[in-house]
Amino acid sequence: MTKTDDIIESLVGDLKPVPRHALRRRFALGLLPALGLSLLLMLAILGLRVDMPDVLMLPVFWIKSAYNALIAVTALFAVVRLSRPDGSEGRFFGLLATIFAAMTAVAAIQLMMAPVGSFRVLILGSSALHCPLLIVSFALPVYAGVVWALRRAAPSNLSLTGFVAGIAAGAAGAWVYSWFCTENGMPFVLIWYSLGILLTGALGALTGPRLLRW
Repeated sequence: MTKTDDIIESLVGDLKPVPRHALRRRFALGLLPALGLSLLLMLAILGLRVDMPDVLMLPVFWIKSAYNALIAVTALFAVVRLSRPDGSEGRFFGLLATIFAAMTAVAAIQLMMAPVGSFRVLILGSSALHCPLLIVSFALPVYAGVVWALRRAAPSNLSLTGFVAGIAAGAAGAWVYSWFCTENGMPFVLIWYSLGILLTGALGALTGPRLLRW
């Protein structure tokens, strides 16, 4: 029994208390530079819209921005919860469904108020084929930042944590892309932005078990 106590003592003797907000600070250190890099990539590859002063006056622009920002923040809080061994996603999926339902209602209202001839533009726009891929591209730096933060944590469900981290990164990448995107159709945002976010979530679910192993 004494020998066992000695072994335990040797294992914990050098342990030091972790600062209370250490994990949140690590997430901030991982996310803020990554988000800045994503913004720089967007500016270098696509550039900011030349009509941005006028765009900022459009409600549809802010709805598009808010949709992505709300998903990103909701998913990030869930990632922080999942980063602990006993953590869970909490109400993440319920909140995500609520945000998606609200955006679905906005898209439906826009369609009901628009002429039938404009449906194709509102749904497909002119960039449906490359929009989701650009979102994934701008999400990758953010996903790398989240993974870097999680490497010092101890999530137990690696696939789920990777998926939620991917959703957070995908929504952040979509938010970045929204500052360039010229599409004003809420159905477009609902379908193609959501697809880009979901693709990044799938990437997180696939890579999480390997990247987050501890």
